[in-house]
Amino acid sequence: MNHNDIITCSILTTSDLHGHLNPVDYRTGEAKHESLAAIASLIKQERQHSPDLLLIDNGDLIQGTPLAYYAAAHHRHHINPGIAALNELKYDAAVIGNHEFNFGREFLMNAIKDSNFPWLSAGIMDSTLKKPAFGKPYIIKWIQNEIKIAILGVTTHYIPHWENPAHIQGLEFIDALESVKNWCSYIQAEEQPDLLVVSYHGGFERDLISGEAVERLTGENQAYAMCTEVEGLDVLITGHQHRSITGELNGVTIIQPGCNGQALGKLTITFKKENERWRIHRKEAELISTHKEIANDAKIIELSSTIESETQAWLDEPVGTTNGDLSIASAAECRKADHPFIEFMNKVQMAAAGVDISTAALLSNECTGFGSVITRRDILSSFIYPNTLTVLRLTGQDIRQALEQTSNYFQYDTDGELVVNPAYIKPKPQHYNYDMWEGIQYELHIARPAGDRVRHLSYHGQPIEDNQEYDVVMNNYRASGGGDYEMYKGKPVVKQINIDMADIVTEYIDQRSVIEATCDHNWRVV
Repeated sequence: MNHNDIITCSILTTSDLHGHLNPVDYRTGEAKHESLAAIASLIKQERQHSPDLLLIDNGDLIQGTPLAYYAAAHHRHHINPGIAALNELKYDAAVIGNHEFNFGREFLMNAIKDSNFPWLSAGIMDSTLKKPAFGKPYIIKWIQNEIKIAILGVTTHYIPHWENPAHIQGLEFIDALESVKNWCSYIQAEEQPDLLVVSYHGGFERDLISGEAVERLTGENQAYAMCTEVEGLDVLITGHQHRSITGELNGVTIIQPGCNGQALGKLTITFKKENERWRIHRKEAELISTHKEIANDAKIIELSSTIESETQAWLDEPVGTTNGDLSIASAAECRKADHPFIEFMNKVQMAAAGVDISTAALLSNECTGFGSVITRRDILSSFIYPNTLTVLRLTGQDIRQALEQTSNYFQYDTDGELVVNPAYIKPKPQHYNYDMWEGIQYELHIARPAGDRVRHLSYHGQPIEDNQEYDVVMNNYRASGGGDYEMYKGKPVVKQINIDMADIVTEYIDQRSVIEATCDHNWRVV
């Protein structure tokens, strides 16, 4: 929009789509509202009003649904369905998210090669060439040949704490905050834009009102610091935490559009001409929800219709059956005492690794376990991340410290009820950071002070000694210290099993065909 001395521009953004291209709930096969197909209708509506709008994806596009998994496993040599959709919608740029690396570097590079738009990430460096690994980390866009907009992409540098090392070989992850400071300084000096936008695949480490830390300040999320420490920043697009945020912080307009196609982020910036120079007059941020009245875009659905049909048929293939009850009625109850499904998870890990101690987490509160027939859909709904397995050599003291860390998940409320610690719910649900063990015996006494809750810790009936060593299998995320399990960092790696957990589980069931539900009640929360 242009009224001679006023120009209004729109920037639309998606983030953390996680393969949710189509309006389907993969756990049930039923329709749902949230998806890129619904967002596409919103984008096309917005284009009618603002033909020269800018469209940015803020990362975590190509991983997260069975469709994304199937594309990586069975359609590696075809264009990725997420990339095909973004090409169709004429995205201007995308930012590398941490989950972009989950299926390996080659898979990611093919996705980038097939993209009709650049992928941005300041701070991810080619460790040999000492330059940004994905090309220039910013783009310049002109609105009506008058307004110069710079968009810098940056990714949380915490990726090496989670990712399979083989997937990020040859890459160096520079502190995201420092990268933003350096590049913003460079852009302002060299480009002198009218608007400086940072699209950051990362979130807020502090409360937006009080400034109090909402998590341990590890550097995983640095958006608050970017708003308060980076000179000349006008707009900050965020993600990674799957939150719905709009507002302003220290003069910086901020937005985070949820996840899985819940909403389209819209930034509206009005410029006014003063003394022959365009200046920012007003900035607004809003989230446009994909509620049920919004029609799904037929073209986006059509683009992935063949692979979607293949995925749905593949998901419904039976892999095995159960003898006994492996269903989960309540995720909350499942975390209070040993449960057949958790015992099954740990037994699979122990069999794959050839060790007799395992620790695992229920990855989602939506997990319902297995019914009498186990399908691929059941497996992928329960094992939602492409984690691999690692065996660490731990001391008894490490095990005790890990259990103390796990016990922080619970606390008592004012009525004396056992509840989940709010730190595991806000700003982002982190139920996957509560671990349950097999191969050892223990009790967690939550009424005791934090750090002194583990009781009756034993292995084969004998007390676990602090200086004794034990081989323990866990997923690669946890083995790297993910979830504040600092005691695991730097511990000797005995073995790595670089196969996705969903594949390990599928093979385990396939070999046995019938899975016995067992529960030895080796642990409980008191």
